[in-house]
This record gives sequence, C-alpha cells and structure tokens, in this order.
Amino acid sequence: MLFIHDTSCISPQLSFGDVDLQLLQPVVNRRLMAKEPDYKGIPPGILRRMGKAVRMGVGAAVPLLQRAGIPEGIILGTAIGGMEDCIKFLNQIIEYDEGMLTPGNFVQSTTNAVAAQIGLMNKNTGYNITHVHRGLAFEMALLDTFMKAEEQPDALWLTGAVDEISSYNYNIERLGGWYKEEIVSNEDLYNSGTKGTLAGEGAAMFLLSGIKQNAFAKIVAVETIHTDDAGFVAERWNRFLENNPSDLIISGDNGDSRLNQYYAHLIPDPNNGTDLVRFKHLCGEYPTASSFATWLACYILQGQPVPGSLYQFPAKNPGYKSISIINNYKGQQHSFINLSCP
Repeated sequence: MLFIHDTSCISPQLSFGDVDLQLLQPVVNRRLMAKEPDYKGIPPGILRRMGKAVRMGVGAAVPLLQRAGIPEGIILGTAIGGMEDCIKFLNQIIEYDEGMLTPGNFVQSTTNAVAAQIGLMNKNTGYNITHVHRGLAFEMALLDTFMKAEEQPDALWLTGAVDEISSYNYNIERLGGWYKEEIVSNEDLYNSGTKGTLAGEGAAMFLLSGIKQNAFAKIVAVETIHTDDAGFVAERWNRFLENNPSDLIISGDNGDSRLNQYYAHLIPDPNNGTDLVRFKHLCGEYPTASSFATWLACYILQGQPVPGSLYQFPAKNPGYKSISIINNYKGQQHSFINLSCP
C-alpha cells in the first residue's frame, strides 16, 4: 500500500493554502475554472513562459517539495496536458506560413511538460514519467507508484494529475454533447435531469512512500475497468467494497443523465453506517477528476468537516476512517480507489 505524507490541490474551489470548502465557488458559463494562486514558489521569469496546465501542476507541487525536498521520482497523469498551448503553436504554423516559430508554446504543450518542468526546477534526475490514459491517467500513475514503492519503500514519490479547460477541448466536448447546453448552477447540477455536465480543471499532488512513519493516510487499493456494462461495474464495485469496507463513499456522479446507471447501485443500505457524498459540483468534470476526489478523501481523513453540499443523503456516521471512491469517465472508463487512516 501507499502511505500519503503530504498533499496539495489547485481547483475551482478554495483548496490551496487556506482551505475552505464550505464556501461553494459558483460555475461561470458552464465552466468551473481553477482559482490559481500567486505561485510565489515559481521564479517570475519561468512563470510567465508557462501555460496554464504547467502553472497549475508545478504550483501544486512546489509546496510539497519545499517541505520534503527532492523526491526519488515524479509520476504524473494527464489526459490532454497543455492543449491550449498546442493550439497556439498550430495556429502559428499557419500565421507564420511555416516560417520561424516561437518554441515556447510547443514546449509547454507536450503532455510531459509538467513533470519535466518540476524535474528541471528541482534538478531532479530520477524517474520522471507522465501517464496519458484519458480518464484513467491518474489511476495509472498511482499503480506505477505502487510498483515503485515495492522496489524502494523508503523513497518518496511525487505523484499527481493535472488537466485544464482549453477552448479547443471545451468546444469539441460541447459539440459531442458532454457539457450542458442550459445554464446550470453547482447546487442544481445533480437535479438537472439532462445530458451533459460542467467542465472542470485542476491539479492535485501527493507525496507517497511505502513507509507508514509520519503519514496521515494510506491508499489501500486501486482498480480500473473498461466497459459500458453497468451491471458488470456494480458487480465489481460490490466485490471491491467487500475487500475494502468503507465508512464513506465518494461518488463521481456528474449530473449527466446518461451516466446515472453507473451510480444507481450506490444508494446506501439504511442498516449500515456508510455515508455517500458527491464532489463534481466542486471541481467539474475532467479526465483526472479522481485526483481531486483523492485529495478530498485525504482532507476528510485528517478530520476536517465535510461540507453539507457534498452529502447525497443525510450523514449517519461522520468521523470517517475508510473511504472508497468510484468514478467513471464518459461511461467507458471506471475506477475504484480506497483510502484509510494509516
């Protein structure tokens, strides 16, 4: 298992620095945009050349590295990386008639730019990899870290995920029917009864190792599935819970009526003490949103109060010691993650 020693998150909510999840930040134009901090740990000369995804990823990682030093390796997950910079570079090819192009946008657009920039800033020459697996990119990064921790249990690994809302991706996804056509507030997201959801973005980083000392939580299990069979998902989920009993379930329900079938089996048994919360009205939908859910689970396991807006049903058993996350991306990629106190 993986022990969590530190974590940081930049999201559309007040999750970085002084965390306040009680104050729900509203959606604007169907998008939940990340609230970017001042990035005081990044030199200004480097910061102004960074695309948004790189800024968020590096910005979320800097506080952890300032407290812990250089990790053994950097393992990140992303689906689209810096797509906005990629489009800027492609537009320059046309604008300059394939002449002398500025390399900055190209360098910042590659999916491994975040992990590379973190490594360069900290002179980290260790293991450095980015997993690009759409809706399971973060889970693949976790599974990679599990294997690394087995080989070197006393080493620290910086593991996380980042994705941004680019205009290009937003327009393509909206035309594909994945975002709401109507204006929907955070509070009404789950009651809309229509297809589509709210676009989101963010970056979450974790310092992980195989050593329990000084850890405040642990990741016990990670499971992934590729299927559109809701019955099969429910069967595998029930088996996952049997092996990982949980006080709290964090659901990836995103308000898309087409995906309700994958969460219909989550209605808690009134005879047990398991509670159920949802989180995508906080961060929106993006391929690595499960990293925000994992950060949220860490926040809860440290004894922080759970905002009332998260509960799908009245709370029965606050004071959670074991949390399981269920998430799906576009009804095709499903993941389960279990965390608990160390």
